[in-house]
Amino acid sequence: MEEGGEEEGSLEYTPTWVVAAVCTVIVSISLLVERLIHYAGKHLKKKKQKHLYEALQKVKEELMLLGFISLLLTVFQSRIVEICVPSHVVTHLLPCALPLEHTSFSPPTPTLTPPPPHEEPQVNNQAVHYHAGPHHQRHLLEEETVSAEGYCRHKNKVPLLSLEALHHLHVFIFVLAIVHVTFSVLTIVFGGAKIRQWKQWEDAIVKDDYESEHDHLKPTVTHVFEHDFIRNRFQGMGTQSAILGWVRSFFKQFYASVNESDYRALRLGFIMTHCKGNPRFNFHRYMIRALEDDFRTVVGISWYLWIFVILFLLLNINGWHTYFWIAFFPFILLLSVGTKLEHVILQLAHEIAEKHVAIEGELVVTPSDNHFWFDNPQIILFLIHFILFQNAFEIAFFFWILFQYGFHSCIMGKYVFVIPRLVIGVIIQVLCSYSTLPLYALVTQMGSHYKKSMFDNHVQTCLVEWAEKVKKKKGHKYGRDGSTRSNDGSVVEASLSVHDHKHLPQNGV
Repeated sequence: MEEGGEEEGSLEYTPTWVVAAVCTVIVSISLLVERLIHYAGKHLKKKKQKHLYEALQKVKEELMLLGFISLLLTVFQSRIVEICVPSHVVTHLLPCALPLEHTSFSPPTPTLTPPPPHEEPQVNNQAVHYHAGPHHQRHLLEEETVSAEGYCRHKNKVPLLSLEALHHLHVFIFVLAIVHVTFSVLTIVFGGAKIRQWKQWEDAIVKDDYESEHDHLKPTVTHVFEHDFIRNRFQGMGTQSAILGWVRSFFKQFYASVNESDYRALRLGFIMTHCKGNPRFNFHRYMIRALEDDFRTVVGISWYLWIFVILFLLLNINGWHTYFWIAFFPFILLLSVGTKLEHVILQLAHEIAEKHVAIEGELVVTPSDNHFWFDNPQIILFLIHFILFQNAFEIAFFFWILFQYGFHSCIMGKYVFVIPRLVIGVIIQVLCSYSTLPLYALVTQMGSHYKKSMFDNHVQTCLVEWAEKVKKKKGHKYGRDGSTRSNDGSVVEASLSVHDHKHLPQNGV
């Protein structure tokens, strides 16, 4: 590169109005996004949506992490492109096959061909073929990449990573984070809308309970096999065969995954187990708060998910069609989760039907962690988190390749592998939003423990403050007594373990 070209491209020889204009646009956009997030947080606080506010804070943390990654890539890019390695190191495990004439000696990095006299240097066809089409090329990146390669060529080596490839990686990380957050929000919004439709069931139950209290009728005898919940879940295919029971649960997730009889039975089982002294407990509101609380986990990108990103990038090898095969993994996992949640409801019905023919009063199911994998309902949340992230990764990778390299790029792959990936991604998003997530919100309440979302925000605060005061007075005693903590690490269970749930508000939470 000529010295004059370097001067023209540096900030020293760039018009001040250009620098000021670019800074104005960048700063304005950044401030606008920051203000939008700030006012969204104020709105959630005003509406007392504590869990959604905490989820918003999680999004801000992810954006901060994304900014830090971007900063590191920008600051150290000149150092990274000057890492030189022997040429044979970068000719293996490629996402695209090299042209035959280059397989034995030319690495997949932009190279300069010796220019004829009085002509400008040109980037060879291999660089254009490997990185992008002509309409995607950036002149500045080409020049700096050529400079880095010239640095390594003096050592008879090649750059470990070209500046253009580093820039594309930078863009991919940004796209991945944005797509994951967007898809998580859409899933919670659509799933939450489905769950809010169940409010009419909650209102009908409260109305029935109110009327029964004023009728002063004697307790009635419930014939188990005539109950709607038992008829729908126990009778028919799958009652005598465990395999048929799983098959029935598999297909049940696709149509009417939760009906009113399921909701009534599971709601009553939860109330009779965890807050027997408060029959008017607003179970529907509790479910919404619990789902909003879990959203804080789903919207984030945990460290183990970044490990999966690295593994997926490593396995994107020409001829393996890795992204086609891994598209089936979250799909199969989602079907397994939905089947398991439906099977939990089936098990609850079986427990009653196998023990009783008729019972006095209402039919009550018994929540237990034993119905879930490894006796832990929280595993379901982890799997849903992974499913949503993996699906977001697939969609983000597709759009990144589409806009960065073009639809006909070798990295994109053949149509026969691309179209099924997109179809599976759409199915996962729809099924998770309208079936699996509502199932999760209801069925995971059938564990042995309740969540801290059982209490309103002000009640949670009071209980935590009370528990902290007690711990200060009797720190050693409470430090040895693990029963003062609930299953999710909060200290709110101590208040109910002493008073047997009798201090819950009588008009519901």
